[in-house]
Amino acid sequence: MRTQTLSPILFWTLLSGLAGHSCAAFASHAPDDPDIECVSLLGVALKAPELGATRREQLEANLRTAAEHHEQAPRDEEATIWHGRRLAYLGRYRQAQEIYSDGLREHPQSFRLLRHRGHRYITLRRFDLAVRDLQRAAELARHVPDYYEADGAPNAHGIPRSTIQSNIHYHLGLAEYLLGHFKSARAAWQDCLFFARVNDDMLVATLYWRVLVAWKLGLEEEAQQLLGEVQNKMQILENDQYYRLLLFFKSGQGETQLQSELTSRDLKSSTLANGLGAWHAHHGALIQARRAYRLAIETDVWAAFGFIAAEAELAPKGLFK
Repeated sequence: MRTQTLSPILFWTLLSGLAGHSCAAFASHAPDDPDIECVSLLGVALKAPELGATRREQLEANLRTAAEHHEQAPRDEEATIWHGRRLAYLGRYRQAQEIYSDGLREHPQSFRLLRHRGHRYITLRRFDLAVRDLQRAAELARHVPDYYEADGAPNAHGIPRSTIQSNIHYHLGLAEYLLGHFKSARAAWQDCLFFARVNDDMLVATLYWRVLVAWKLGLEEEAQQLLGEVQNKMQILENDQYYRLLLFFKSGQGETQLQSELTSRDLKSSTLANGLGAWHAHHGALIQARRAYRLAIETDVWAAFGFIAAEAELAPKGLFK
């Protein structure tokens, strides 16, 4: 992960403006260095991830195509969305957010653009702005029939698993959770569950965060009821780590195996480490929880939700304050 640590004076000066866990106060400083995408909740300057040559070449070719389509149809909502998505896959999140903002000036009622910009505000640690966008997206899409969203980074089966409605409510729940607004996060993920039952991948992803927020709120019986929905041999195509963590939460068995897999610096390790941290925190084992959260942020995937959630726990206003 390409990072740059801020000086303690600058870090605490910026931190004084934080609201909840939001990184909004840092945002105005990030553009001073074009290589910095945002500043983490721990004061680390985050840069676009390094990519292998072949992967970068493929993603840049996809971006060129998307940018050309957008240039040919600058007011087209679909072209705007894909231009932003292709930028984000290269780790150019600030530029993606700017593309969505430009699009929203043309299409102020676009719940799709708000959904995507809200996601990227989460990436950029601007959780308050993410909540605003995603709440608005939910309002605008309230009576829209649900449908699958096309994948820009498809799973190995090439089968889309998330829908427009589930994505709006899922990301809204995340933004609220990362701000420490646990009751609001619970409500958003409860709405998400209605749409997430369309397939097991969306179901386990939503159940995972619903369990975590139930723990935060001390709703043990509710957490157990949610875990009761987790079954063996569910049809999981892409959210295997959430599924395995839920099976562990439900049975209390298999921690050693999960711990043994925290050796890489990828999405899998970050997701598993955050889940193990949440488990230990729930059971009062704060030393083990802190250790797991530290492992989650020692990966190269700072845009991953497990990474961001662990970062929020370790931040000055997080679990260990």
